[in-house]
Amino acid sequence: MKNQFSWKQGWLGVMGAVAASTLAIAGPSSAQAIKVDGSSTVFPITEAAAEEYGKRNRKARVTVGISGTGGGFKKFAAGETDISNASRPIKATEAAAARKNGVQFIELPVAYDAVTVVVHQQNTWCKSLTRAELKRIWEPGSKIKNWSQIRKGFPNKPLKLYGAGTDSGTFDYFTEAINGKERASRSDYTASEDDNTLVQGVSRDINALGYFGLAYYMENKGKLNAVAIDNGSGAVVPSASTVNSGKYQPLSRPLFIYVNKKSAAKPHVAAFVRYYLANTAKFSRQVGYVALPAGINRLAMQRFNKKTTGSVFSNRGAVVGVKLGTLMRKY
Repeated sequence: MKNQFSWKQGWLGVMGAVAASTLAIAGPSSAQAIKVDGSSTVFPITEAAAEEYGKRNRKARVTVGISGTGGGFKKFAAGETDISNASRPIKATEAAAARKNGVQFIELPVAYDAVTVVVHQQNTWCKSLTRAELKRIWEPGSKIKNWSQIRKGFPNKPLKLYGAGTDSGTFDYFTEAINGKERASRSDYTASEDDNTLVQGVSRDINALGYFGLAYYMENKGKLNAVAIDNGSGAVVPSASTVNSGKYQPLSRPLFIYVNKKSAAKPHVAAFVRYYLANTAKFSRQVGYVALPAGINRLAMQRFNKKTTGSVFSNRGAVVGVKLGTLMRKY
């Protein structure tokens, strides 16, 4: 589905990982500023929410940066932002940095994602890959540089890799899910925290293979093919149905926003977050992600209204195969 918002291309690729978009306009003397930064993966949902909220509240002025989950948490822990977009849970070191600076946070899931492995649209040979094949491609020290090294029958063509940068939560999650250890990865690939840069790279090279969030694939289905992933029970394509059924493993994951508790005490920030949570299912679907079940969304709203701080993941960072509803009901 083509989404109706403005995130898909253009200035994002130009501005790079530190880009910021002003998503609502207000008079200079009356603007209610809300600063958001972090995950490029979560960016489309937050931009959609901010854009629509700005139409309803002309005093709101929401800026959204894309410095990656890790980069966003650095700014958030320093008190520089009100909200941090994250494609993985916060890590213990990041939570400690926030505590040191007196920043308490409210952790709120907003959608499900399916990290999508992609190839060029004219790639006719790679319809699926096993988890073991992905590991051999991406593990530290991998010597695979040709498609023929991956599987018998693949052509003798150079393999060009594109993937998440090291400040990206997608990098943390993908390496944990595929290589079995967070941040364990080969380094000889084109890396970026901006998923649009990765989209452009793969779409221009028939020999390319990359990975990024589902929304960026859905927006560019005319240029890319999604690779089905075989985790031992047959090849499964990423989709809302395979995420909801639990079949798309190990690359299904929740997406989050983290709200500074002090910021949440400000009426204009609280109003924006409540609007975001009340409409997150709609925005998630519009930009190409998977909406949370209504029960989990209600738990998220309750968590925000009660100003419940801390992480249900015990600050463990990337967690594979998580049962989000079970965790949230415990806290």
